[in-house]
Amino acid sequence: MADPRSAGAPTVLRVVLGRRLQDLREKAGLSFEQAAAALDVTHATIRRMEKAEVGLKLPYVEKLLATYGVTDEEEIEGFVSLAREANKPGWWHRFRDVLPEWFSAFVSLESEANLIRAYQPHYIPGLLQTEDYAAAVLKAGMPHASAMDIDRIVALRMERQSLLTRNHAPMLWVVMDETVLRRPIGGPKVMRDQVSRLMEATALPNVRLQIMPFAAGPHPAMYGPFHIFRFPIPELPDIAYAESLVGAVYFDQRNDVSQFLEALDRMCAQAAPAHTTEAILGGFRKEI
Repeated sequence: MADPRSAGAPTVLRVVLGRRLQDLREKAGLSFEQAAAALDVTHATIRRMEKAEVGLKLPYVEKLLATYGVTDEEEIEGFVSLAREANKPGWWHRFRDVLPEWFSAFVSLESEANLIRAYQPHYIPGLLQTEDYAAAVLKAGMPHASAMDIDRIVALRMERQSLLTRNHAPMLWVVMDETVLRRPIGGPKVMRDQVSRLMEATALPNVRLQIMPFAAGPHPAMYGPFHIFRFPIPELPDIAYAESLVGAVYFDQRNDVSQFLEALDRMCAQAAPAHTTEAILGGFRKEI
């Protein structure tokens, strides 16, 4: 998948349509250069369209479909309609003043996934944070941000959480280190409220939370946090996401993603079972 720092971050629809265009071109037996000649553009433009690194201009889409031998009017109209939707900004676009380009791709993937798996060694996952906990984490991680910017990012985070209770909500399956619960963030009340929020989340049918206790010893993902997204869309493979201080990397190659999946599967087997999580959290809350 494209590095979102290189251009406008791709929405899921743009990724899907890029892959469909690639499939049509390859089935037509055309090279990048031949497809580019039909549009009078460089072959790099075709590559960028297929990798979702640029928006899909509708005249280009129509011309490419004709070049690739697509003649069915209904199929053409359906493709063009999807391209039109793909070019629309996501709901999170109104937070663009505080949302880095590299993270807007994450929000798009999160919104379309039907399974979100994650490992978190440092703090409560954003989808499960309370407002006060989120604000405390952001203030620590962004010491130069204004109070207004922090409030905006918290608002974005809270709006993201609505996907867990929407119709056809995704499954969220998180493995979280014990460290996360023992690190005091925002003071005792903030932590108690946050643990209570986690206990409420475990009652949701689409949330599975496991705690990795200190006593479990080393595990396969001690190098850092990551997410894995799975989609109900045939064109989209599983995508893994790893974040750093200045950006993020998205992996969609099968060999890469399989390593993340294997590490997470091993960790799920090593962590405390999900059915014990509520009791574990209750014990932590009494200690705060």
